[in-house]
Amino acid sequence: MKKLVATAPRVAALVDYEDRPVQANEVKIKVAFGAPKHGTEVVDFRAASPFIDEEFSAEWNLFVPRAEGAARGIEFGKFQLGNMVVGEIVEMGDSVTDYQIGDQVCTYGPLSETVIVNAVNNYKLRKMPAGASWKNAVCYDPAQFAMSGVRDGNVRVGDVVVIVGLGAIGQIAVQLAKKAGASLVIGVDPIAHRCDIAKRHGADVCMNPIGTDVGLEIKKLTNKLGADVIIETSGHSDALQAALRGLAYGGTISFVAFAKPFNNFNLGREAHFNNAKIVFSRASSEPNPEYPRWNRKRIEETCWELLMNGYLNCEDLIDPVVTFHDSADSYMKYVDQQPDLSIKMGVTF
Repeated sequence: MKKLVATAPRVAALVDYEDRPVQANEVKIKVAFGAPKHGTEVVDFRAASPFIDEEFSAEWNLFVPRAEGAARGIEFGKFQLGNMVVGEIVEMGDSVTDYQIGDQVCTYGPLSETVIVNAVNNYKLRKMPAGASWKNAVCYDPAQFAMSGVRDGNVRVGDVVVIVGLGAIGQIAVQLAKKAGASLVIGVDPIAHRCDIAKRHGADVCMNPIGTDVGLEIKKLTNKLGADVIIETSGHSDALQAALRGLAYGGTISFVAFAKPFNNFNLGREAHFNNAKIVFSRASSEPNPEYPRWNRKRIEETCWELLMNGYLNCEDLIDPVVTFHDSADSYMKYVDQQPDLSIKMGVTF
């Protein structure tokens, strides 16, 4: 059997493996569909992650060096690629009572022909409703960060909302903002295909930031008011600078991206005069800003329901769809080298 592994920075390959025995609390899934993560996983794939030589200390709430002799956070040759999988349970341990052989399920997992996961008190192992879309299911992870970005930005009925970066997270944020009652939803992305999809699913306007004064255009579209909320998913410094320029006085930037270091970034000018608020949004951080009412589990439960009942439509977001046989070359092309050619790559087995 084969699994997709990063054998070196920016090099993906299918390598052989053999399954270990299934433990009493586990199930084995024969994978039919899957998808990688186009955000933080790519940072890891490029060996640009702070987690390689450092770890985030929950005690100090900051990054600290890994202990001398400790394993690196990412070990190429062992680093499996992939984020979500959908498939059929083909084997189960004696302690598993909530699932049956033949159940169609979705869970976090790498791109490999089989995945073994805990199946006792594991709400992240989701049963697929009959007829449910696998493309919606593999958007379970980005939907959580989109929803968190919209909620942390405090989007309300009648607001002007701008979503910068129309990858999977940004596209889902467009849908959520519009359904939450935003009066005007503006998408920002240089790729025309992404803008077309956003406009089909809730964006009223979409603009190309290249050669455009995005902040000024937002002000023009809002009779000089600016945006109440800007959800930033691209991670680019010029995008954040433009957001500060296009923000309404006292507005909020919900910063979802895991950004790289910024150069030539200016917190004077509009940031100073517009009384801007920047909220760093991360669905998986605990406690949630609205704890105890909201936590990671409630976000996940809500997103799964919205994906499975059709409230969210991610069919257009899984593009391209490639075969597992071609997944190594496709990962390097669509996820790393030419991300402008994809939104979220789907894989069929």
